[in-house]
Amino acid sequence: QLQFVESGGGLVEPGGSLELSCAVAGASVAYLAVGWFRQAPGKEREGVACVHSRDDITKYDITEYTRSVEGRVTLSRDNAEGTVDLILRGLRPEEAGTYYCAAKRGDCSGDMEFWGEGIVVTVAS
Repeated sequence: QLQFVESGGGLVEPGGSLELSCAVAGASVAYLAVGWFRQAPGKEREGVACVHSRDDITKYDITEYTRSVEGRVTLSRDNAEGTVDLILRGLRPEEAGTYYCAAKRGDCSGDMEFWGEGIVVTVAS
C-alpha cells in the first residue's frame, strides 16, 4: 500500500502559478506512473498530468498532459526524494477544485491504483 503526502495548493490568484508536491512512500516513485488529477465542484475528475514509470533503457521520463494545460504545466519527478511536483502557470478560475495525486504500476494508461486524499485549490483575487 502506498502513502501520499500532498502539499501546496490553497488560494491562488487568477493568472498566478500553482505549485503542488506529492511525496510517495511505500514504493520507489521511479517505477510508478504518478499523476495529478483534479475535480471541480459538480464535475467529473480529470487527469492533468502524468509521468510514466521510469524506462531503464532510455532513462528519460515520459510525461503526458491534458490538452488544456499544455504550454503552462511542468511535471517533474525526483527519484531520490520520492516526489512528483506539478507547476501550473496562468491558472484560470475554472481550474479551481480538489487536486489529487495518484499512482499505478506501469504507464499512465488505465485506472490509477492508489490515490491521495486530495488538496483544495481556490482561484480567486
